[in-house]
Amino acid sequence: MVIEATRDFELELLASGASLVIGMDEVGRGAIAGPVYVGVCVVTDQTPDAPAGLRDSKLLSAPRREALAPLVRDWAIVACGSASAAEIDEHGISACLGLAGKRALIALHDAGVQVGEAVVVLDGSHNWLTPALSSPLRVITRTKADRDCAVVAGASVVAKVERDTVMISLDADLPAYGWAGNKGYGSAGHFDAIAEHGATDHHRRTWLHER
Repeated sequence: MVIEATRDFELELLASGASLVIGMDEVGRGAIAGPVYVGVCVVTDQTPDAPAGLRDSKLLSAPRREALAPLVRDWAIVACGSASAAEIDEHGISACLGLAGKRALIALHDAGVQVGEAVVVLDGSHNWLTPALSSPLRVITRTKADRDCAVVAGASVVAKVERDTVMISLDADLPAYGWAGNKGYGSAGHFDAIAEHGATDHHRRTWLHER
Protein backbone atom coordinates (compact mmCIF):
# COMPACT_ATOMS: atom_id res chain seq x y z
CA MET A 1 0.00 0.00 0.00
CA VAL A 2 1.32 3.44 -0.93
CA ILE A 3 1.47 5.77 2.06
CA GLU A 4 1.43 9.47 1.27
CA ALA A 5 3.05 12.12 3.44
CA THR A 6 0.59 13.92 5.70
CA ARG A 7 0.39 17.34 7.34
CA ASP A 8 -0.13 15.88 10.83
CA PHE A 9 3.24 16.82 12.32
CA GLU A 10 3.39 20.33 10.93
CA LEU A 11 -0.19 20.96 12.01
CA GLU A 12 0.82 19.91 15.54
CA LEU A 13 3.65 22.43 15.44
CA LEU A 14 1.35 25.17 14.18
CA ALA A 15 -1.25 24.35 16.82
CA SER A 16 1.43 24.59 19.52
CA GLY A 17 2.22 28.18 18.53
CA ALA A 18 4.54 28.11 15.52
CA SER A 19 3.56 30.76 12.98
CA LEU A 20 5.13 28.88 10.08
CA VAL A 21 6.91 25.60 9.48
CA ILE A 22 9.78 25.14 7.04
CA GLY A 23 10.46 21.63 5.79
CA MET A 24 14.04 21.01 4.67
CA ASP A 25 15.67 18.11 2.84
CA GLU A 26 18.91 17.48 0.98
CA VAL A 27 19.55 15.81 -2.37
CA GLY A 28 22.88 14.63 -3.75
CA ARG A 29 24.70 14.06 -0.48
CA GLY A 30 26.18 10.74 -1.66
CA ALA A 31 26.99 11.65 -5.26
CA ILE A 32 30.58 11.78 -6.50
CA ALA A 33 29.86 14.56 -9.01
CA GLY A 34 27.69 17.64 -9.08
CA PRO A 35 26.40 19.96 -6.37
CA VAL A 36 24.50 19.07 -3.26
CA TYR A 37 21.04 20.67 -3.12
CA VAL A 38 18.82 21.56 -0.18
CA GLY A 39 15.15 22.27 -0.71
CA VAL A 40 12.87 24.21 1.62
CA CYS A 41 9.09 24.36 1.71
CA VAL A 42 6.98 26.68 3.88
CA VAL A 43 3.51 26.09 5.32
CA THR A 44 1.28 28.04 7.69
CA ASP A 45 -2.10 27.34 9.20
CA GLN A 46 -3.59 28.90 6.06
CA THR A 47 -1.87 26.51 3.66
CA PRO A 48 -4.35 24.16 1.95
CA ASP A 49 -4.05 20.39 1.71
CA ALA A 50 -0.92 19.06 0.03
CA PRO A 51 -1.04 17.83 -3.58
CA ALA A 52 -2.33 14.29 -3.93
CA GLY A 53 0.43 11.71 -4.21
CA LEU A 54 3.11 13.81 -2.48
CA ARG A 55 5.79 11.52 -1.10
CA ASP A 56 9.52 11.37 -0.51
CA SER A 57 11.19 12.05 -3.85
CA LYS A 58 13.14 8.77 -3.64
CA LEU A 59 9.86 6.85 -3.71
CA LEU A 60 8.61 8.57 -6.86
CA SER A 61 9.47 7.94 -10.49
CA ALA A 62 11.14 10.77 -12.40
CA PRO A 63 7.99 11.56 -14.42
CA ARG A 64 5.91 11.65 -11.25
CA ARG A 65 8.39 13.96 -9.50
CA GLU A 66 8.40 16.28 -12.50
CA ALA A 67 4.61 16.36 -12.50
CA LEU A 68 4.44 17.04 -8.75
CA ALA A 69 7.08 19.77 -8.57
CA PRO A 70 4.92 22.54 -10.11
CA LEU A 71 2.01 21.45 -7.93
CA VAL A 72 4.21 21.80 -4.85
CA ARG A 73 5.25 25.27 -6.03
CA ASP A 74 1.59 26.22 -6.37
CA TRP A 75 0.80 24.73 -2.94
CA ALA A 76 3.52 26.37 -0.85
CA ILE A 77 6.47 28.76 -0.97
CA VAL A 78 9.59 26.82 -1.93
CA ALA A 79 13.26 27.53 -2.62
CA CYS A 80 16.52 25.68 -3.11
CA GLY A 81 20.13 26.30 -2.21
CA SER A 82 23.20 24.45 -3.38
CA ALA A 83 26.90 23.97 -2.76
CA SER A 84 29.30 23.06 -5.54
CA ALA A 85 31.64 20.11 -5.85
CA ALA A 86 34.59 22.48 -5.28
CA GLU A 87 33.00 23.75 -2.05
CA ILE A 88 32.43 20.17 -0.91
CA ASP A 89 36.09 19.38 -1.56
CA GLU A 90 37.16 22.43 0.41
CA HIS A 91 34.78 22.33 3.36
CA GLY A 92 33.39 18.78 3.55
CA ILE A 93 29.88 17.54 2.94
CA SER A 94 28.36 18.33 6.36
CA ALA A 95 29.45 21.96 6.21
CA CYS A 96 28.18 22.22 2.64
CA LEU A 97 24.78 20.81 3.58
CA GLY A 98 24.57 23.66 6.07
CA LEU A 99 25.81 26.15 3.47
CA ALA A 100 23.21 25.00 0.93
CA GLY A 101 20.50 25.09 3.60
CA LYS A 102 21.50 28.61 4.59
CA ARG A 103 21.36 29.70 0.95
CA ALA A 104 17.88 28.22 0.62
CA LEU A 105 16.73 30.10 3.73
CA ILE A 106 18.20 33.34 2.36
CA ALA A 107 16.17 32.78 -0.82
CA LEU A 108 13.04 32.41 1.33
CA HIS A 109 13.91 35.59 3.24
CA ASP A 110 14.39 37.45 -0.04
CA ALA A 111 10.93 36.21 -1.08
CA GLY A 112 9.42 37.82 2.03
CA VAL A 113 9.21 34.82 4.36
CA GLN A 114 9.78 35.65 8.04
CA VAL A 115 12.36 32.90 8.45
CA GLY A 116 13.27 33.92 12.00
CA GLU A 117 9.75 33.05 13.18
CA ALA A 118 9.81 29.54 11.73
CA VAL A 119 10.24 26.07 13.08
CA VAL A 120 12.48 24.11 10.71
CA VAL A 121 11.79 20.38 10.32
CA LEU A 122 14.99 18.78 9.08
CA ASP A 123 14.96 15.28 7.64
CA GLY A 124 17.26 12.84 9.44
CA SER A 125 18.83 12.69 12.87
CA HIS A 126 21.78 15.09 12.41
CA ASN A 127 21.34 18.85 12.66
CA TRP A 128 23.80 20.00 10.00
CA LEU A 129 21.97 23.32 9.56
CA THR A 130 22.51 25.13 12.85
CA PRO A 131 26.35 25.38 12.64
CA ALA A 132 25.96 27.28 9.34
CA LEU A 133 23.57 29.91 10.75
CA SER A 134 24.62 33.24 12.20
CA SER A 135 21.20 33.63 13.84
CA PRO A 136 19.88 30.43 15.43
CA LEU A 137 16.51 29.00 14.47
CA ARG A 138 14.37 26.40 16.15
CA VAL A 139 15.37 23.21 14.31
CA ILE A 140 13.72 19.84 14.83
CA THR A 141 15.36 16.76 13.35
CA ARG A 142 12.98 13.96 12.41
CA THR A 143 14.00 10.61 10.98
CA LYS A 144 12.12 9.79 7.77
CA ALA A 145 10.44 13.20 7.79
CA ASP A 146 10.63 13.13 4.00
CA ARG A 147 8.29 10.13 4.09
CA ASP A 148 5.72 11.22 6.65
CA CYS A 149 5.74 15.06 6.64
CA ALA A 150 4.23 16.73 3.60
CA VAL A 151 6.25 19.92 4.09
CA VAL A 152 9.52 17.95 4.01
CA ALA A 153 8.37 15.74 1.14
CA GLY A 154 7.61 18.91 -0.82
CA ALA A 155 11.12 20.20 -0.19
CA SER A 156 12.53 16.84 -1.24
CA VAL A 157 10.65 16.78 -4.54
CA VAL A 158 11.56 20.33 -5.53
CA ALA A 159 15.24 19.85 -4.67
CA LYS A 160 15.45 16.53 -6.51
CA VAL A 161 13.90 17.93 -9.69
CA GLU A 162 16.16 21.01 -9.64
CA ARG A 163 19.32 18.98 -9.08
CA ASP A 164 18.39 16.41 -11.73
CA THR A 165 17.86 19.26 -14.20
CA VAL A 166 21.36 20.55 -13.45
CA MET A 167 22.93 17.11 -13.91
CA ILE A 168 21.10 16.54 -17.21
CA SER A 169 22.35 19.94 -18.41
CA LEU A 170 25.92 19.05 -17.44
CA ASP A 171 25.55 15.72 -19.25
CA ALA A 172 24.86 17.58 -22.48
CA ASP A 173 28.35 19.11 -22.26
CA LEU A 174 30.14 16.04 -20.87
CA PRO A 175 28.18 12.98 -22.04
CA ALA A 176 30.92 10.43 -21.35
CA TYR A 177 30.04 10.27 -17.65
CA GLY A 178 26.38 9.36 -18.04
CA TRP A 179 25.09 12.04 -15.68
CA ALA A 180 21.67 12.15 -17.34
CA GLY A 181 21.20 8.61 -16.05
CA ASN A 182 23.31 8.33 -12.90
CA LYS A 183 22.83 11.96 -11.77
CA GLY A 184 26.41 12.05 -10.53
CA TYR A 185 26.21 9.00 -8.29
CA GLY A 186 28.94 6.37 -8.36
CA SER A 187 27.66 3.78 -10.81
CA ALA A 188 30.08 1.29 -12.36
CA GLY A 189 29.83 3.07 -15.72
CA HIS A 190 30.55 6.42 -14.05
CA PHE A 191 33.74 5.09 -12.43
CA ASP A 192 34.76 3.49 -15.72
CA ALA A 193 34.37 6.86 -17.45
CA ILE A 194 36.52 8.56 -14.81
CA ALA A 195 39.20 5.90 -15.29
CA GLU A 196 39.14 6.50 -19.04
CA HIS A 197 38.67 10.26 -19.26
CA GLY A 198 39.75 11.54 -15.86
CA ALA A 199 37.82 13.64 -13.36
CA THR A 200 36.20 16.97 -14.24
CA ASP A 201 35.72 20.18 -12.30
CA HIS A 202 32.25 18.87 -11.44
CA HIS A 203 33.64 15.84 -9.61
CA ARG A 204 34.23 15.79 -5.87
CA ARG A 205 37.91 15.00 -6.26
CA THR A 206 38.59 14.33 -2.59
CA TRP A 207 35.92 11.66 -2.67
CA LEU A 208 37.58 9.96 -5.63
CA HIS A 209 40.93 9.93 -3.82
CA GLU A 210 39.28 8.34 -0.79
CA ARG A 211 37.86 5.49 -2.85
